[in-house]
Amino acid sequence: MILESALLDVVPGREEAFLADFRRARPLIAAQPGFLSLRLLPCLDEGRSSRFLLQVEWERLEDHTEGFRRSAEYPEWGRLLHPYYDPFPLVEHYGEPVPGLD
Repeated sequence: MILESALLDVVPGREEAFLADFRRARPLIAAQPGFLSLRLLPCLDEGRSSRFLLQVEWERLEDHTEGFRRSAEYPEWGRLLHPYYDPFPLVEHYGEPVPGLD
């Protein structure tokens, strides 16, 4: 399992529109081979109400980097969501938990 993680800084004042478009975009990613789950969490810290943490679980790294990003659905995902970000998010990928630390 691979965990994709991205801090999404949404243009202040556009949070509700972003969430509405995210709901429309979710099926585009959920239909991809290797997709396991998705969580979008709002930031609770003061002054950060327009920040969200996106976590997507994939079977393999390539399911995201080569599969989804090169899919026919990705341009629509970008059209729906990319205009909301300022700055554009850094997307990182993480592996299995470190043994013995749970």
